[in-house]
Amino acid sequence: MNDRMRELVDKLNEASRAYYAKDVEIMSNYEYDKLYDELVNLEAETGITLSDSPTVNVGYESVDFLPKEAHEKPMLSLSKTKDRAELHDWVGEKEAILSWKLDGLTIVLTYKNGDLHKAVTRGNGEVGEVITANARTFKNIPLKISYKGDLIVRGEAVITYSDFEKINAAIIDADSKYKNPRNLCSGSVRQLDSSVTANRNVRFYAFSLVSSEDIEFNNSFENQFKYLKGLGFDVVEYKRVNKDNILETIEWFAESIETNNIPSDGLVLTYDDIAYGASLGRTAKFPRNAIAFKWQDEIKETILREIEWSPSRTGLINPVAIFDTIDLEGTNVSRASLHNISYVEDLKLGIGDRITVYKANMIIPQIAENITKSGNLTIPSVCPVCGGATEVRQDSDTKMLYCSNTHCAAKKIKSFSHFVERNAMNIEGLSEATLEKFISLGFIKDFVDIYKLETYRDKITNLEGFGEKSYENIIASINASRECMLYALINALGIPGIGSANAKLLCKAFDNDLDKLLSATVEDISAVEGMGEILATGIVNYMQDEKNLKLIDALRKELNFIKIIVDESTQVLAGKTFVITGSLNNYVNRDELKSIIEEKGGKVSGSVSAKTTALINNDATSNSSKNKKAKELGVEIITEAQFEEMYLA
Repeated sequence: MNDRMRELVDKLNEASRAYYAKDVEIMSNYEYDKLYDELVNLEAETGITLSDSPTVNVGYESVDFLPKEAHEKPMLSLSKTKDRAELHDWVGEKEAILSWKLDGLTIVLTYKNGDLHKAVTRGNGEVGEVITANARTFKNIPLKISYKGDLIVRGEAVITYSDFEKINAAIIDADSKYKNPRNLCSGSVRQLDSSVTANRNVRFYAFSLVSSEDIEFNNSFENQFKYLKGLGFDVVEYKRVNKDNILETIEWFAESIETNNIPSDGLVLTYDDIAYGASLGRTAKFPRNAIAFKWQDEIKETILREIEWSPSRTGLINPVAIFDTIDLEGTNVSRASLHNISYVEDLKLGIGDRITVYKANMIIPQIAENITKSGNLTIPSVCPVCGGATEVRQDSDTKMLYCSNTHCAAKKIKSFSHFVERNAMNIEGLSEATLEKFISLGFIKDFVDIYKLETYRDKITNLEGFGEKSYENIIASINASRECMLYALINALGIPGIGSANAKLLCKAFDNDLDKLLSATVEDISAVEGMGEILATGIVNYMQDEKNLKLIDALRKELNFIKIIVDESTQVLAGKTFVITGSLNNYVNRDELKSIIEEKGGKVSGSVSAKTTALINNDATSNSSKNKKAKELGVEIITEAQFEEMYLA
């Protein structure tokens, strides 16, 4: 039943996001209402309301400070071991529960009369910060539960690796990116503005039921987990173990680390027999009913062969250690980040040094020790990408290396990313991360260098994460892009104010002739509908810049522009502008209908204005923002069938 509720919440929220954020209807109003009513009935039947349920509207709050509050019961740390045999001996003849030790921020939730009453961070174990408003925005916390007594539950607030990567990917400044999910989660949970927390996709996994009234668990810790799941909580993943299967279960967890999306830094072993665990009491620091297990770092010696200096889009040049390949935790490792100049100097690194390497939390390669300590490393004086001068900057106690050239290609990653987009040169396989890697290694300095990547075949196929197949796919996509429309290149160049639609208009106005476009004056371009003098001036300034002309000339030698012969008799939509919204019946997608309109001389805009000829929407009664705008401006709303009848017949 809880699984069905989660499924309904996800489906309804997806439909709402598509409808309100993208003007896309992925389900009918009838289907939405049917699923919504089913969710309402399930919430009434179970007494559970998930935090992101569309049946509740969680308002965001801002505060000037987070108040502190003492915990009802002190939160003790667990004693720790890295010895698997010790866990085996610790279990003895008892049954126990082995679970992930999640790497986030511990939170205590209090429920009263079925409602989330309070949420407090662990703090120092005795006093924590009250973050109730923020907790209400966590993605999976039940705001209401069926149990009406007082209930206190502990768990870990975490941000998954996949969400962490998405959040970091949206941050352009490399220096502003978050270091790890735990730091991001800690900052997100303790925000003064809960709307910030809501955007971070924080999740809560229960690991302990602290107190409840009049509930029988048959003296089983596992039954508490099952009860919490029944109330709508996500609980930490666990396995039931004894002395016969604990070692193989630890190995199962070890093998699962690589695919586990939730950050963890070990395991927790807890006696299933609650009374027995309580009878053991506690030390001054630790309870005796549970023990934490930290992964034993596998450390291996190798030889440092090279330091790769990798510039980022902010100009920061990151040092990366390249060493003889070693097998760590079942994978081949030959690289480790060195973070900054201070880190390099502290290790006294030099080429040829004997170093030891391990994987932090069995995932991230790190240098443990430099045995030789030659300290003979030379900090580069020029950027490996552009050849510009480098400079060492001091930030607090940390030295970092920067490229001082404002025109360094590494700082223009977004322009390269745009160049290869589907609506530009349409080169698959060159993701932003791949482009950044190729640029940092000096393979790409300008757009035209993309068409010369075959020069670096051996180096690319030997890069970590690449191989012959991925190289061949990239080259095939590059070669396919050589046959292109002129407007694709004009869009790809990233001329200010020129996107896909304006690039098509511009090229069409000058007969898809690059030479005519290059020689056009401000007056010529201003005469093109929708351009205007300011935009025209910017285009002409770009086209007359000597550096840009040199780039365009180099690119045209690599490309073959597809000739477009326009039959004026087919341009029945010339001078007309349409907006498309909602689902379509007779076309694969909006792009197909858009192409037909443009082929016939029309223009497709993303927003409704007074210049819009008609809004194409199969549901004229919907309350979408575009429908409302069209009605306000008196713009006609027509179905795709009416469009075909009125304009294409």
